[in-house]
Amino acid sequence: MSSKPDRKSFPRRKPFPKFYPILDAGQLQARAWDISAFAKELRAAGVELLDDAAQICAVFAETNAELIFNDRADLVAPARFHGVHVGQQDMTPAAARAIVGGEAIIGVSTHTLEQVAAAEATDCDYIAYGPIFATASKANSDPVVGLEGLRNARRATCKPLVAIGGITLANCRAVMDAGGDSIAVISELFPRQDGLDAPTVRQIAESFRALLGS
Repeated sequence: MSSKPDRKSFPRRKPFPKFYPILDAGQLQARAWDISAFAKELRAAGVELLDDAAQICAVFAETNAELIFNDRADLVAPARFHGVHVGQQDMTPAAARAIVGGEAIIGVSTHTLEQVAAAEATDCDYIAYGPIFATASKANSDPVVGLEGLRNARRATCKPLVAIGGITLANCRAVMDAGGDSIAVISELFPRQDGLDAPTVRQIAESFRALLGS
């Protein structure tokens, strides 16, 4: 397991969550899932950090959830979310900060060590890195970085590192041991249609949290 740099320079109101489920509206629609019902399943499992879809704000009212809007910094305040996540083709962390303010959370997607180093030099609150493994959740995804790539990224930043891409119940512990502070999960949250005993969204999320110790 890689040693992790000192995080004293990173103030947070509470510990960074180990489980980062992502609500992808496109995938929900393709599977004919109602977004509110899906969000309620995640809330029942005790999740802490979500991405996209302002409808879930009402579902997570009066909880400690931190809601992160994808790409659209301008919608963070209207949606009453807690922050924004930006990609390499979106606005810079500095531009996002100018919109969402100093108290909001800003995350940045990275796919190379150079991008990690660049994000480390900004005032973003966390860095997402991947894809760790091959993934079908995103068309034209970036090259797989693997666990060794994650270890290298861990050495390159003191900020919380969210690993993303092809992460499953079977490999999530290896990802954390390689230096991830948190794992982002998209398609693995959806139940497999393989019989009456297939786990529910809530059961899948609870399994992730149990494995991660969150």
